[in-house]
Amino acid sequence: MKILIVEDEEHLADGLRFNLEAEGYEADIAADGEAALEAVLKSKFDAVVLDVMLPGIDGFDVARAMRARADYTPILMLTARSRPEDVLKGFEAGTDDYLPKPFDLNIFLARLKGLLRRQEWTKSSPRLTVPDTFVINGKTIDFENLELITDDDVIHLTLMEVKLLRFLIENEGRTVSRKTILEDVWNLQEDTDTRAIDNFIVRLRKYVEDEPNNPKIVRTVRGVGYKLVRDGG
Repeated sequence: MKILIVEDEEHLADGLRFNLEAEGYEADIAADGEAALEAVLKSKFDAVVLDVMLPGIDGFDVARAMRARADYTPILMLTARSRPEDVLKGFEAGTDDYLPKPFDLNIFLARLKGLLRRQEWTKSSPRLTVPDTFVINGKTIDFENLELITDDDVIHLTLMEVKLLRFLIENEGRTVSRKTILEDVWNLQEDTDTRAIDNFIVRLRKYVEDEPNNPKIVRTVRGVGYKLVRDGG
């Protein structure tokens, strides 16, 4: 498998490449955001290890630009800015996982391996079992490939969107709190800015609702959280 390391600290980039190659991966390095975007245009990578603090184009904008190009290569974000709001900013930009600096090499390798098996993450559930595909309002959700399929389009979902959507489906008809979403679904602290959840809900409604501004399926339960009602009744 081929990994792109986007890191401007030369010693760290070289160390990551050395250890990735020792694990049997092929690894390239890009020292800034512009070089990273050029690299993903020219070559196919199985994953991108992306630092946030880069000269010029930062890691958030690199992720946004990749997703805007319909490039859904898994992204592991490395960040010294590990506040929950920064982590969520990365998820909203389209990254799939994050690792705060400084980090243990074994943890890094384990997270990368998990990211390369990301479809398995969507199958694991602490509660009910949901099939690999699920139909809602005439749209098919493919959990394994992180896709929402309509009659005339295929929408690529981020891992965080899939985790949230799967959790709502598992709890169909029941209200789930913002606290539960943060802690049980995304493994974030309870005091994280919940507006980030609202932003994800807005996106999910655009995917599954006929009228996103008048939602019938993904409903807000004021002061508590959200509830999914598949039949809209």
